[in-house]
Amino acid sequence: MSLITEISASAAKAAQTLAVLDESAKNAVLRDMATALRNNKDAIVEANKFDLAEAEKNNLAASMVDRLTLNDERIEAMAEGIETIISLDDPVGTERDLGTRPNGIKISKMRVPLGVVCMIYEARPNVTADAGALCFKSGNAVILRGGKEALKSSLAIAELLQGVLKEHKLPEALISVIPDPDRSHMMELMEQRDYIDVIIPRGGEGLINFVTDNSKVPVIQHFKGVCHLYVDKEADLDKALDILENGKTQRTGVCNALEGLIVHKDVADTFLPMAADMLGKHNVTINACGKSASYFKNAHTLQEDEFGEEYLDLEIAVRTVDDFDAALEHIHRFGSNHTEVIVTENTDAARKFQRAVDASVVMVNASSRFSDGSQLGLGAEIGIATTKLHAYGPMGLESLTTEKYLVAGTGQIRA
Repeated sequence: MSLITEISASAAKAAQTLAVLDESAKNAVLRDMATALRNNKDAIVEANKFDLAEAEKNNLAASMVDRLTLNDERIEAMAEGIETIISLDDPVGTERDLGTRPNGIKISKMRVPLGVVCMIYEARPNVTADAGALCFKSGNAVILRGGKEALKSSLAIAELLQGVLKEHKLPEALISVIPDPDRSHMMELMEQRDYIDVIIPRGGEGLINFVTDNSKVPVIQHFKGVCHLYVDKEADLDKALDILENGKTQRTGVCNALEGLIVHKDVADTFLPMAADMLGKHNVTINACGKSASYFKNAHTLQEDEFGEEYLDLEIAVRTVDDFDAALEHIHRFGSNHTEVIVTENTDAARKFQRAVDASVVMVNASSRFSDGSQLGLGAEIGIATTKLHAYGPMGLESLTTEKYLVAGTGQIRA
């Protein structure tokens, strides 16, 4: 049996132990995991320093270095994410009544874990804690295959979580990290359909496409985040400016950062100079349509087919549109089903935008940066699904479960 098959088989066996673990027992384990992260911040940061040094040697992109970096604040956020998960109701075992059939059999559905979840990700060591805690509470074992960029950090975090499992006499295989980032191991993971129930890739578009194209195990896709802000003709422009600044400049290397600005022509003369001044102070590179370029210094004029880029940097695409429907059409063509935002004081326009836009999160008068599991009350998230089977948007506890039918009869047989 190969290393990958052994890890996968062990995870599948370990997952069975969670079937009889009640919510209070799970929460006790999670509480100790949060404490372990807090008490060992120095060790995690030290491991992360090694990864950061390697990133510098390999000239890793700034956006990936940002995701890779761990400090006291980010480790505290991981611990707080686990504590939020503790506060959430365990979906496993909840039932909903579907009624009684004419022959007297009673039908209901019960929430059950998916089984074994495999995470394939790049320079995101926080995924180790987030995925470990979410999968544990939702009754799943998790196999974590991080990229070589974050291997030392991920192993350090996983070792702490596994130590807590061991203290509670639970199998360490409930949270497994592939210790060797060799690409052949990833290929073998994607063939483990006897043991792994779903694969969730998190990373660049190339990684997502590679896993989707090659996996024999079902894949939940998290494609790029081309998020837009549409400033409606009835927008409060001060609100719009704050939301633009937060969405574009607070943290650029994340999938919920703004990559596109769409402005109604009726407010363009007022709003675009405001935006130009603010974005200029942040040294944001401007790519703009012909109608918008003149409002900015040194703007690069985009051709029609050049919109839709995920910059993950201090860079943005700007477009002026004639009306609401043109804004919708632009989002439909260039969006990535991740997060879209409208700023407007018109309730009807806001409602129409939320109904018409096909994105996993659609916001009114709020920053795209809130498109995040912790910000939406899910605790940590395991990913943001931009396809619709079986989840759409930030994936929390419930998204890591499915439902099975329960049928209760009194001896009925089918004629």
